[in-house]
Amino acid sequence: MLLGIFSKTFEGQEPDGVLGQVARAGFSTAQYNMACSGLPPMPDAIDPTVTRAVALAAAKHGVQLAAVSGTYNMIHPDLTVRLAGHARLETLASACAGLGAPLITLCTGTRDTKDMWRKHADNDSADAWRDLLASMETAIAIADRYNVLLGIEPELANVVSSAHRARELIDQLRSPRLRIVLDPANLFEVATPDEQRRTVAAAIDLLADRIVMGHAKDRLADGRFAAAVTGVLDYRHYIARLRAANFSGPLITHGLSAAEAAGVAYFLKRVLIDAGI
Repeated sequence: MLLGIFSKTFEGQEPDGVLGQVARAGFSTAQYNMACSGLPPMPDAIDPTVTRAVALAAAKHGVQLAAVSGTYNMIHPDLTVRLAGHARLETLASACAGLGAPLITLCTGTRDTKDMWRKHADNDSADAWRDLLASMETAIAIADRYNVLLGIEPELANVVSSAHRARELIDQLRSPRLRIVLDPANLFEVATPDEQRRTVAAAIDLLADRIVMGHAKDRLADGRFAAAVTGVLDYRHYIARLRAANFSGPLITHGLSAAEAAGVAYFLKRVLIDAGI
């Protein structure tokens, strides 16, 4: 497993400076965000000079780009908002070859109109699922055109709120483009150690054939998010289960400050070494 981090963890709007910080903190791969090139995360246009600058910076600092963030609200109640997201996804997908990023990470969305990471009572409705299927079909067609993969993440606040919902989506769409980004801290809020281990193990077992990336953040005992290996999540169990599922992709940490990055890299490396990776 290659150890990586969200590029947006670090300040800067030039890829050379940002990816240099990624490497110096001890990471060999990154999930890139176009904000690190001085653009909106989902730009309306990306000049080829921008993609070249990212690729050159990645090569200079020895940082692979595991993915690029392409999150937008795929089930926003306003169709015009969804259509704008689809158009920006195509812009991003068209730049992926130049960036050297094989994967775009998505947000399956929420019916909340203001915050795509906030839960809404209508997320479990048949209409929300219908809109997700339509959005995903559009996204898959874009991915087919540009030969990229799409990563969705089971997230309590989104329409794909569990591993079972993710499996249902995979089975309905039947596209090899659709993959899973697994973040165990998004599978529970407050749980006993045994409960969280069962939840994480069950999710990995159910989705093992589609997991393309692992995420790494943590939960505090009261349910708040925290930097990886600073909370209650059993990281040794998580990594062991990924290894047992023959996962060898990138492990990307986020939800931490730049000041915490080097320490988190050190401790995650220790977990990987202890697991024989």
